[in-house]
Amino acid sequence: MSGKWILLLILLYFGILFAISWFIGKKHSENAAFFLGNRKSPWYIVAFGMIGSSLSGVTFVSVPGMVGKFDMTYIQMVLGFLLGYVVIAFVLLPIYYRLNLTSIYTYLDKRIGKNAYKTGAGFFLLSRTVGAAARLYVAVLILQTYVFDAWNIPFALTAAGFLLMIWLYTHKSGVRAIVWTDLLQSFFLITALIIILWQVAKGLHLDFSGIVAAIKESPHSRIFIFDDYHTRQNFFKQFVSGMFVTIAMTGIDQEMMQKNLSCKNLREAQKNVCTYSLFFLPVNFLFLCTGILLLNYASIHGIALPSLGDDILPMLITRNHFGVAAVIFFIMGIIAVTFASADSALTGLTTSICVDILNISRQEEKKAKKIRLSVHLIISLVFIGIMLLFKAINDTSIIDAIYTIASYTYGPLLGLFAFGILFKSQTNDKATPYICVVSPVLCYVLNESLRSTVNYQFGYELLIINSLLVMIGLAAFSKRKKRSNYTEHNITQTKFTNHKNN
Repeated sequence: MSGKWILLLILLYFGILFAISWFIGKKHSENAAFFLGNRKSPWYIVAFGMIGSSLSGVTFVSVPGMVGKFDMTYIQMVLGFLLGYVVIAFVLLPIYYRLNLTSIYTYLDKRIGKNAYKTGAGFFLLSRTVGAAARLYVAVLILQTYVFDAWNIPFALTAAGFLLMIWLYTHKSGVRAIVWTDLLQSFFLITALIIILWQVAKGLHLDFSGIVAAIKESPHSRIFIFDDYHTRQNFFKQFVSGMFVTIAMTGIDQEMMQKNLSCKNLREAQKNVCTYSLFFLPVNFLFLCTGILLLNYASIHGIALPSLGDDILPMLITRNHFGVAAVIFFIMGIIAVTFASADSALTGLTTSICVDILNISRQEEKKAKKIRLSVHLIISLVFIGIMLLFKAINDTSIIDAIYTIASYTYGPLLGLFAFGILFKSQTNDKATPYICVVSPVLCYVLNESLRSTVNYQFGYELLIINSLLVMIGLAAFSKRKKRSNYTEHNITQTKFTNHKNN
């Protein structure tokens, strides 16, 4: 498939997204629409759209590519995701809706204090900026390698072009627009996955029963590891880590929760979370099945695979091993996750900076809107810079890199929320920033010490240890006197009549 046709496909896809955004933005471009969609988003639309923004381009290329090294053990982590979503739906969402929050980090101000609030928002901005830029980098790099390099277009220009398109359809209506554009993007992502899986199976001359047999007989079909406690793929490590990764990277992440908070009320938001969480197991299982079939195909045809797992799917698809249909839907899938992974990130980061850092709620609507538009543009430029940096230094699997970074940066955030919810005492808020900075440093030192002495290296459980250290630090500085106005007990007793359950 020629680059011209791929470029036309990208422009056509963007045109559809821009048309949806323009239609919505005509009547709804105010801050209330941008931040929370006026709290009128249908839960079932949000639920389906969350699939695309949650999976991202990282899943699209990295999960099939990790089969060769880790078999299908990623499913263990996905099972942990499901339990994490239960905690989000029935522990965190009730708090957010009772407090009628725009930014979820406002909870930390009410429960612990201003320093905890600013520290939590700061860690989110750091975590999500790096993570979202890395996810976007994966998708843009694929298109750069297989399309734009042939035209001698520099990566910086490609990245800028995609960010410009995303900015154009998100800067007016924010969440209100991306709730609907993500619906379209999730549809294309899932359709692309199914078509690619079928085309790969067709290349192996397998029908449905043949696919099942090939996966079952593959040496890479192993899912569970219970006996080896040293490996990062041990079931208990993966399952528990998956639960906490979900709580941290979704439940206390402004970007991911913003669309959930745009639902009409708590009950609909809970139905949304429970519904889209059920998609993760079958969708990720299909990605892993695709990875096994790709390895079988390469083995049968004597194809030398790239050393980096993230490159396996793009290489085999774009070299036309499975026909034009596979190429078309692969490009569509990559385009979908490119936009889906970045649009909500830009909106979430814009919201956090405007509400948590700049406090634009004190400004009149016209001035606040002007500030919000400026912040939205600046974040887009920052994304470009981080993508260029990530391209220069990345030499490991993207999905591992993101989760490793998250273990350090989301750990303090998880510790702050856990302390606020699980304990009733009030800590010395002045110590909070220092505790949250020292904890990741201690985790890094501990990890390196164990690696050099007993050859043990932390996996995703580093997130849990990091958050525990923060909780211990906050507890050590706890005061005997409770600040009763802001204890969790009183928070949960507060009634907001405009957010009653249906």
